[in-house]
Amino acid sequence: MLTESYFVSVTGQPLANNTAVAKDVGIYEHTLHPSHSTTNTFKKSSASRNGLAVSDTHIFAAQEEKATVHVYSRAKGNQEASITFPERIQSVVLQDDVLFLGSQEGRLIIWEICTGRQVTTPACHVQAVTCIAATPYHLLTGSDDSNVHVWSIPRLLELDSTIEHEPLETLSNHRAAITSLVVGQSVNLDTNICVSGSKDKSCIVWNYQLGIPLRTLLFPSFPLCLALDPCARAIYASSEDGSLYAIDLFAEKALLGPQSAEESSTAVQVSSAFGATPRDAGPASCMALNYDGTVLISGHPQGQVLRWDLSSRADSTELTSLNASVTNIAFVSPLPTPRPTKPVAVVRPFLGSRTYNFTSQLDSDLVEETRFDKTLKSRGVPNDVLEQAILAFQAPAQDDQGLSSKEVEELWEVINEQRTLQRKTLQRYIEAKTGGA
Repeated sequence: MLTESYFVSVTGQPLANNTAVAKDVGIYEHTLHPSHSTTNTFKKSSASRNGLAVSDTHIFAAQEEKATVHVYSRAKGNQEASITFPERIQSVVLQDDVLFLGSQEGRLIIWEICTGRQVTTPACHVQAVTCIAATPYHLLTGSDDSNVHVWSIPRLLELDSTIEHEPLETLSNHRAAITSLVVGQSVNLDTNICVSGSKDKSCIVWNYQLGIPLRTLLFPSFPLCLALDPCARAIYASSEDGSLYAIDLFAEKALLGPQSAEESSTAVQVSSAFGATPRDAGPASCMALNYDGTVLISGHPQGQVLRWDLSSRADSTELTSLNASVTNIAFVSPLPTPRPTKPVAVVRPFLGSRTYNFTSQLDSDLVEETRFDKTLKSRGVPNDVLEQAILAFQAPAQDDQGLSSKEVEELWEVINEQRTLQRKTLQRYIEAKTGGA
């Protein structure tokens, strides 16, 4: 069975004098499957909402109302560094070995954690960047100014310092602050969607590469946070009144795609909630789905972490209570993508165009896998060996190993000379032996 883990961050003072919960712990690592347990804790952190990012080796936590990001080593279980930036950090997201930070002043700060290179964009948002979502190729930033910007990650990472950093698209259909932003991981131009939630009590599904709104969803109260199914089949939303909604995008009455019966400009009223959070917990301030989209985890202002089984749509079960306001939940994939390098220690960011070094640990062999290695690791005879053998049987036979007639004659001359020399040597040996007798 796969071991599935998730991280939870809390902020603020303890809600009660609970001696069972450590007062200085700010980040918890939990195991969801096969049984729920707390596997690790990280101290001295007060991460803001949308301010937690987790990699295979590190945890990055933007401190609430501060210009500081705490960096923790997962292997050592301690704080590795405390990084200070020129502006207060409101949101963070990690894509590969690059940490993207949204500032209070509406800027985007890019930090390459293996080189220390730092890039800062102009204040393209006129208010704080409240949420960020990323794919391998695009970055999306949502702001209190009600706009969502779409950025090209390769362009943001250009080494040419003279390039002006501007968004590719601006999604501006909302009329109030953006509260949450989620994006699918598809690379297809037609199926790449993102979903933005706003205080105008709506969510909009976008084809963000083209800047086209695909569907507008209206809620009774504004959505606080969103979660997107791993295959982008459904949207899960938590609203201010404590309700939880599940919107199936490709149900019998599809909202997207060619099977949709309505025009994309038609707004859909979402009124039927699949669940409601307990009153003593408060509305979910953060949510996350596990790797196969069957379990939803929600965090609440009163410290509760609840589990919702989406297959049965049963009532929630409490996993743990952390005695402080929960601000972030982040799952770690049980099936991580293999990568050639692994950052053991982060490099502190620096401004300027000076030269820099890439500091990381090689996580694979420098040489390519040999034929013997492939044969050794495979079950039975490898397919490529079988294919070569079949081709060898089908190929026409070549006489004399493909040598020309002239080369064959020369070889026979050499062989005959050797045979003649061998006979003469043997004859002399016999004569010498006979005469001696």
